[in-house]
Amino acid sequence: MKHILQLLRIPETRQRIFVTLWLLLAYRIGFHIPIPGLSPEFLREQARTGSTAFGLLSAFSGGSIGNTVIFALGIAPYISASIIFSVLAKVSPQIEAIQKEGATGHKKINQWTRLVTVPIALVQSTFIWFGLFADPQKGMLLGDPTVGKALVVVLSLTAGSMFCMWIGELITEYGLGNGSSLIIMAGIIATMPGGVQGIVQQQDEPYNAILTLAGIWFSIVILVVFMQKGERRVPIQYAKLARGRRVYGGQRHYLPLKINMAGVMPIIFASAVFIIPGVLFGAIGLERVAGVFNDIDGFVHVTLQVVLVIFFCFFWNNLMFRPEEIADNLREHGSFIPGIRPGAKTATYLKDILKRITLTGAVFLAFLAVLPNFITGNVQGLSGQLAYFLGGTSVLIVVGVAMDMVDRLNAQLVMRNYEGFVKGKGTGGAGGLAGGAGWANKG
Repeated sequence: MKHILQLLRIPETRQRIFVTLWLLLAYRIGFHIPIPGLSPEFLREQARTGSTAFGLLSAFSGGSIGNTVIFALGIAPYISASIIFSVLAKVSPQIEAIQKEGATGHKKINQWTRLVTVPIALVQSTFIWFGLFADPQKGMLLGDPTVGKALVVVLSLTAGSMFCMWIGELITEYGLGNGSSLIIMAGIIATMPGGVQGIVQQQDEPYNAILTLAGIWFSIVILVVFMQKGERRVPIQYAKLARGRRVYGGQRHYLPLKINMAGVMPIIFASAVFIIPGVLFGAIGLERVAGVFNDIDGFVHVTLQVVLVIFFCFFWNNLMFRPEEIADNLREHGSFIPGIRPGAKTATYLKDILKRITLTGAVFLAFLAVLPNFITGNVQGLSGQLAYFLGGTSVLIVVGVAMDMVDRLNAQLVMRNYEGFVKGKGTGGAGGLAGGAGWANKG
């Protein structure tokens, strides 16, 4: 309480906290605005027994197709646009040059990200219309699907996504923390009360299931914190520089390489790619083959998901982490790794370290990715959204955002000569989704 009161005594921090809370409240209010023409019975049923596919989409977008309507997409289009420009900054020399221009370059890329978000939202809304709303067998739509209803659904989802993006930008600028990460965190946490209520209603002895899930969640939180804070420290020696009678440099520091550098990005890519085979086989009439891919507890589903997560983990780390650039920067600044020759030898040494820590992080992410599949099948009444929260993927996001928030609050206290929340070193948070991905290119 003493630390909280110290934070509230700081006018700037107090204002940022209240702005963040009010904007998150406005974001949650939007979940009670339905799209005209949808069946309320289907929405209530989907919210209660949502599949893991719905839970996965909700976890990464901050929205929920099951119990929301206008904000169903959340900030998923904005995040997709941010990922696109993060990748382009590494493969396109022109965009990479703009990014290196400093604040001006980042401002320009952020503006492009906002503009690209609009067509992405339109495309995703159109797919949702044809894949969910327009299917008469699903019973989501009141009456027959028409062009007018399609326009209402597509424009409503797009407008809701733009409003979520605007709220995220306001939180980043005037609030405390990264707005996109906080919106996703709020959407994940908001599913907990309804999920627990569903377990209580469908089980005769719900307390055993709740205690079991609480134990699983607590164990996963400890594992996630341990892996998020884990890093390989490569020693760096600065060369000595003599100027007159004074000698500068010579300090010894380290280059921290996080074990989970990719964050949650490999799981996002693997899940997006994994949906394609089931949809294609179902569209051409091979329902039995599609059922093999959609069987979340099946051997094929679990094996392919693990393989894809490990593959995309190596792909993302090799794309974002450039040992050659780090070796060149160390040599230009007169630094070197003790016992390793500068230049090509340093780059090779960093590549070998990257392979080992990437393998460890990939196995960790693969475990988190498949864990919700087994939890959903073994606990009656557990919705897909709550399964992904308890299974680890959403815990990874929530813990990362919480650690980043603690770091920001500690910085506010330390700047004013207060003692921080945690004595000694900071929490080393990765900023939730921003870690390794640069979701919003801000904050």
